Amino acid sequence: MAEQRNLRRQRRKTREKAHGMGIFWLGLARWVFYPLTHLLARVRVRGAHHIPAEGPALLVLNHVSHLDPVFDAVMVHRAARVPRFMAKNSLWDVPVLRNVLVGVEQIPVYRGTADAQRSLRDAHAGLEGGKVLVIYPDGTITKDPDGWPMTPKMGVARLALTNDVPVIPAARYGTREIYDHYNKKFRPFPRKTVNYVFGEPLDLSAYRGGVEPDVETVREVTHLAMSRVRELLGEIRQEEPPTEFYAPARKKKGTDGAA
Repeated sequence: MAEQRNLRRQRRKTREKAHGMGIFWLGLARWVFYPLTHLLARVRVRGAHHIPAEGPALLVLNHVSHLDPVFDAVMVHRAARVPRFMAKNSLWDVPVLRNVLVGVEQIPVYRGTADAQRSLRDAHAGLEGGKVLVIYPDGTITKDPDGWPMTPKMGVARLALTNDVPVIPAARYGTREIYDHYNKKFRPFPRKTVNYVFGEPLDLSAYRGGVEPDVETVREVTHLAMSRVRELLGEIRQEEPPTEFYAPARKKKGTDGAA
């Protein structure tokens, strides 16, 4: 994690800070998450300098474990930024955790309700306010048995096209070795290694024309972003990634591919 620690020192003059009660809750989260991630894994990071020191950015990552947000939060914070996540609104019902989420300005996701669009509005507002937003286009932890990304949700493209901000693809590998939700396995020992690779910001100039993008454009940008994430994951794993995204619904019918 030397790259991140050096980066945080280099950015000491521009470090993003919380405000009001957020200072307390961010400090509490740091007090809990930093030791926890250190206990569970050695973290190796490449390309963290692509996260801008100031201003808005959209970080696009794969999602394989419920531990991902914990490791990702520490990773972004070590780059001298305060991460904002889009998380299930049910987490706001948990005592204490609710205070942390509100204090550090996380964004609740209201799936399947009348408030579903509110999440995207809050995400747009966060980017307009100069925040770093972390998004998992998988929508949930991947159901692919081999851990590759699923067919991505198109909210990532809507955010990327509506906001002229850096869209940074990244991949993380190793958290599922610690906690595998679907197989009900928690293996904290021996200590694992979690690897990150951040790519250069995507060039979306050809898609940003000042007009409302159509469905095909949104789908194309979604797949462009997640395909780059998949390539970076292949680099970490030193494996050739699949050419299509995992689609559980199609798998049940005997086929697989991207929607």
